[in-house]
Amino acid sequence: MRHICVFCGSSVGARAVFADTARAFGAALGRRGLGLVYGGGKVGLMGVLADATLAASSPVVGVIPEALAAKEIAHAGLADLRVVGSMHERKALMADLADGFVALPGGFGTWDEFCEIVTWAQLGYHRKPCGLLNVAGYYDPLLAMVERAVAEGFVRQSHTDIVLVDDDPDRLLDRMASYTPPAFVKWISRDET
Repeated sequence: MRHICVFCGSSVGARAVFADTARAFGAALGRRGLGLVYGGGKVGLMGVLADATLAASSPVVGVIPEALAAKEIAHAGLADLRVVGSMHERKALMADLADGFVALPGGFGTWDEFCEIVTWAQLGYHRKPCGLLNVAGYYDPLLAMVERAVAEGFVRQSHTDIVLVDDDPDRLLDRMASYTPPAFVKWISRDET
């Protein structure tokens, strides 16, 4: 792995632990010589993460749609800020540039980006590791929803292995570095068509 794409909030959230963990994640990237690919903003957890990664002397690539460059306040301190035309272009470019994906706490945009990249893995569009940094149990409700989807027959148990979950940046990055994509059977059998 050379670059990790991180999806996270354009807000810092209600508790200091979210920003503290974003800083710790940026520092962990630096210790490993990994670059960051992220949404290109200087506000919220995005800005905290980018600043921490830059402070750790790791490269940072920001990817932001032109329409959001003013709203999310594009990070002017990046040597590599790519302004694209749409959210679709943003997600596609971030996926192309990254060797793995992590979601820190965030809202609808973070969830959308992470769920889409996990879906792409499930469909076989990529074989890159996908991790949830479960800061202070933030993603516990999502993980419960995944288990509910398994119980109700909407997600195969084997597909849950796509998502690596940890509450420690270094452990999560270790698990991503040794990730072997699960072998999948086809989601829908011929009998179900």
